[in-house]
This record gives sequence, C-alpha cells and structure tokens, in this order.
Amino acid sequence: MINIFTLDHGRLVNIQPDEIALRKPIWVDVSGPSEDERAWVNATFSITLPHPEHLRDIEASARFYEENEELHVRSDFLRGKEIDSLSVIVAFVLSRNVLFSVHDQDLPLFQIFRQRTLGHPELVEDSLDVLIDLYGSDVEFSADALEEVYVELGGIGNRVLNSTLGDTEAAEVLANIAHSEYLNGRIRRNLMDTRRAISFLMRSKLLKPNQLEESHQIMRDIDSLDGHTAFLFDKINFLMNTTVGFININQNKVVRLFSVASVALLPPTLIASIYGMNFKNMAELQWEYGYEFSLLLMAMSVALPFWIFHRKGWLR
Repeated sequence: MINIFTLDHGRLVNIQPDEIALRKPIWVDVSGPSEDERAWVNATFSITLPHPEHLRDIEASARFYEENEELHVRSDFLRGKEIDSLSVIVAFVLSRNVLFSVHDQDLPLFQIFRQRTLGHPELVEDSLDVLIDLYGSDVEFSADALEEVYVELGGIGNRVLNSTLGDTEAAEVLANIAHSEYLNGRIRRNLMDTRRAISFLMRSKLLKPNQLEESHQIMRDIDSLDGHTAFLFDKINFLMNTTVGFININQNKVVRLFSVASVALLPPTLIASIYGMNFKNMAELQWEYGYEFSLLLMAMSVALPFWIFHRKGWLR
C-alpha cells in the first residue's frame, strides 16, 4: 500500500498518484509493497527502495549513512504489546526533499501522526519535519507503553504482596512478569535506537534551528524515559524474587512434611525392627500381650514426636 502526502495550507494531506505532477509530495509511505508498487515508486521518483525483509541483516553500524545525496536511516518503531509484533523495522530514505518510508507492516504510530497533523496546521513544513516528528511520536508512544507496564506491574505487585501464592498462581505471575520485562527491554532498545537516529540527524547538519531544538527536546525526553526503564527493571527483579520466594516457601512446606513424617516414623520402625529380631525367647511368644504391647509402644513413639512438633509449631 502506498500513501502519498503533501502540504496543504500547513496540513499534511493524502493525494492520489495522478496528482504528483500538480502537487509536490513531501512524504511517500510504503507499507508491505508488492513488486508492482515497488517498481512504480522506483520509476516515478528515480529511487531504489530498500526491501524490509533485508533490513534485519544490516549491522548496527550501517543503519545510518549518506549516499548519492540521499539520507538513509533504518529504525525500529513500536507496534504494540504483543510479543510477536512488538516492533517493526522502518527504512527511511530522504531524497530531493521527499521522505520515503518503507515497512512490511502498517504502524498505528504513523496513523496517529497523520491524524494529528490534520488538526495542527504548520506542524510540519518539509520532509525533515516529518521524519523528526515521527521520532518524537515514537518516543511518546514508548512513554505510553511504559505507563502500561507500570499499570501491569502494579496489578502484579498487589497480587504478590497482598495474598499467598500457590504454585499455579505463582506460575501465572511469573509469566506476566516475564512479559513485562520483555516489553520494558524492547522499549529501552527502541529508545536507544531512536537516540542514535536523532544523533545522526543532528550530526548531518541538515537541520534548521527549530528542527535542531526539537531534536534536543526529543533527546531530553529519551533521557527521562531511560530512568523509568531502569526503575522498572528494579521493580521487575523485586517482584520476580518475591514470587520465587513464595515458590520456595511452598516447596519447603512439602519438604518439611516429609521430614516430619520420616522423623516421626523412625521410632516405630526401630521398635518393629527390634521385635522382628530372631531371639530365642521372643516377647510376643513368651508373653500373652506381647503384640498388643509392641503396637502400643509404636503408637506412643509416633504420638510423642508429633506432640513435640505441634508444640513447636512445625506442623502449621
């Protein structure tokens, strides 16, 4: 799908392909393009679009570069909280004051940005403004995602600290904590990638003073969010350790039960072993109540340890 945008009285509006000759585009957004769509963009704008499926093989050091008077930037953008679709790789090419963005999945962030420009005239003035504002929107989207992590961890914390967890509940809590940790880690990685992209744009010396100031503000926002991600990592570790502690307590209860049973059953086992020895004069044969006495003695040997354990509170 190809979306072509131009400026109309300070607003970013969508135009049709046959209007390109009359209205100069500043942003061409290509989402999941077919071969025909890719060939049309390449022929119309005299540019070679990168393949999104090839972007994952690019080394980190080769994501930002200038070539043939074109600016190439490769970045990750958050898509949602689902693990299998958390981020999408986007390739930007700035050529002849037109920004081209290529990605294999549509991004809610791009839709939100386009809607916001409709109600805010003069928000963008050229293609560089679009690129910078997209990164600014990505930072805001990351902040919203961090707030969701805060809410999720708050619910997990109430569940862990205000109730006793069984093994099943602890397993569910650990799964939720692992999801929050994964999401927090991807947000932190996304912020790092955005910081590198903004830093590259600032070093390219293509930005105007107002764009440079906006870039500095984005960098300050990223720095503030880094502190939140570090705090969330600490909170995740605390909840993880607490949950594992509950699991250890439950396991210790089981081990303690077997320990108490083994200690309590040791005396009757010893008595039964003594009575089972092959003596010449066996008590149960020489004495009429020998069996009854041995059974009573074993019962008393079991009751006495359990009474002691109960007094000490080891059976609770």
